[in-house]
Amino acid sequence: MGSQVRAFYSNSASLAMDMSKPESRPYTRVAIADVGDPLVPLPDDLVRITPHPYQALGAPYGDRDPFWLRQGVVSRLRLAQAWLQAHTGYSLLIVDAYRPLEVQEFMVHHALRSLVEWEGKSLTSLSAPELCQYQWRVSQFWASPSPDLATPPPHSTGAAVDLTLHDPSGITLDMGSPIDELSDRSFPDYFASDARPFHQRRQWLCQAMESAGFRQHPHEWWHFSYGDQLWAWRSGVATAFYGRVD
Repeated sequence: MGSQVRAFYSNSASLAMDMSKPESRPYTRVAIADVGDPLVPLPDDLVRITPHPYQALGAPYGDRDPFWLRQGVVSRLRLAQAWLQAHTGYSLLIVDAYRPLEVQEFMVHHALRSLVEWEGKSLTSLSAPELCQYQWRVSQFWASPSPDLATPPPHSTGAAVDLTLHDPSGITLDMGSPIDELSDRSFPDYFASDARPFHQRRQWLCQAMESAGFRQHPHEWWHFSYGDQLWAWRSGVATAFYGRVD
């Protein structure tokens, strides 16, 4: 496990409360100097999943669109697509992009409730220590919906994108675990010692995105950023150039 991943992740239950706070994530200490790049719709040559999964849950997008991204991020997605098609024949499938702060809050609560119910419990039945442990588990994957402009959730900057692969016939590839699964299987290298094709597919996705300048979330094989705090932290850059955009 790389030093940045170790810094991002801890198994200590005693950190349950702290890990839900944005300031406990190392990338949120990166300064932001937003360049004002506008949000733009994804072009038709970048395929997106339909229906959008969070809209289908009732997430409060209002008049905003989950398939918006910063203009510079869209340009780099096209570069990643070109690399992927040239080297593998596969294409990108965009699952989620821009996420207003209200949607981030909605989805964090949804993830927490779903995890608790999946394990046969209810939020109202949890003790305070149990709730803290569940919040910590969710926080390994879902950024805090911080209203502080200095600590925006990555997707609320329009600079983060969740995506997977599909083949020329339009079939989505099995990557070993679904997007948003709250388990170790979501870690990019989880299947590195497995003979099944999942690790190779994740590697192709990562190579395509990194060839265009993106950086991967340490816990999520599907999440990549360009220009936000997480990207700057993983790139060793002092200042991010995309902050929260409303």
